[in-house]
Amino acid sequence: MPLTTTRRAFAAAIAILAALPAAAQDVPTLYFSAIPDNDETKLQERFGKVADYLEATLGVPVEYVPVKDYAASVTAFRNDQIQLAWFGGLSGVQARRLVPGSHAIAQGAEDQSFVTYFIANTGTPLTEPEDGSFPEGLEGLSFTFGSQGSTSGRLMPEFHLRRITGEDPRDFFSDVGFSGDHGQTMRLVASGAYDVGALNYTVYEQAVTDGAPEVETTKVIWRTPPYPDYNWTIRGDVDERWGDGFAKRVQEAIIAIDDPALLDSFPRTGFIAAEDALYDAIEDTAQQLDLID
Repeated sequence: MPLTTTRRAFAAAIAILAALPAAAQDVPTLYFSAIPDNDETKLQERFGKVADYLEATLGVPVEYVPVKDYAASVTAFRNDQIQLAWFGGLSGVQARRLVPGSHAIAQGAEDQSFVTYFIANTGTPLTEPEDGSFPEGLEGLSFTFGSQGSTSGRLMPEFHLRRITGEDPRDFFSDVGFSGDHGQTMRLVASGAYDVGALNYTVYEQAVTDGAPEVETTKVIWRTPPYPDYNWTIRGDVDERWGDGFAKRVQEAIIAIDDPALLDSFPRTGFIAAEDALYDAIEDTAQQLDLID
């Protein structure tokens, strides 16, 4: 082979090899997060596995991004630091209002009829009425919500407290706090730091299943009427970055999750399709409580 031809072939081969890493780098990473409804270590373990699943299923790099609180998850979505998020009902509404074109794509099967548990320290005389009515004897006790931006830990508990008592919770209880997450709410009530608290029912049920020590000094005293809650929300511009139909592919990948280990990360028995209209009642309630404009 003539020298010139050899050089040309060599140069062409080098060009091809050099182009391969660049092509790989051209595929943007899909970043997702989740509202921090439990401690950070557990969240990292839970959602790291979900990132691996989505990456393998979608064929694009996927990375889980931890956030410090509910507001931070909404801010990250607004700022395009994440393009997909596992939100609560309220944080999902907030995020979609800030990013036009974004929409809910899936929810857990349990999220169609979610409930909040009111729990009390076993040292109190409070009990759960058999007829499901709101228990007596709460006035003047201390009470903790979860995060200020939590649907199940703040929005719906406050809505029902105002509806039933006719008062602002800060006037009805002797002391009102915000624990930051559902697991902490349970720990605070179990320790007696607060007499009563409101939390995501799945967190409490998981603690019962795990035999967590907090279960020994807490008891369920009321369950709210059901409401829609957690949802996967995706930005409206993802198809422009990853190709037409990408949002639909993400939705299908989430709904297809059937590995018990992955589902236990939420925990949910499965996922179903969702749409924004399912959360209209959440938006209305948040407006009534002046949590959103």
